[in-house]
Amino acid sequence: MSSSDHRTIAVETENRKFDVKILKYENAFFISISEGPSRLGGMIISIGSGPSPSSSEIIPTRQDSLFLKLISQKMASEIRGLCIVSLSVQHELGAGPSKVLIEKITEAIRS
Repeated sequence: MSSSDHRTIAVETENRKFDVKILKYENAFFISISEGPSRLGGMIISIGSGPSPSSSEIIPTRQDSLFLKLISQKMASEIRGLCIVSLSVQHELGAGPSKVLIEKITEAIRS
């Protein structure tokens, strides 16, 4: 992806469909992950400029907070900048969909 790119990918796993929207800026990513209607959900911001990324919740989530923190910190560290991730799902992700989403998002950002 080049600076200020926008990319949308569809990820299907375990009979669930997720729409992932990625906005890339020179120093940041905004990643929105939605299952079902396109909505903002729980949101976290991470900064990866120090030895280890630092994160803060913007909108608390009732579930999948570890997934949000992991993907946000991973992407912030990769660009040594900011990453904001929003997650709106119908029910808890679980290990399988989480792993697939992380793989597909990482692949989309690196290409």
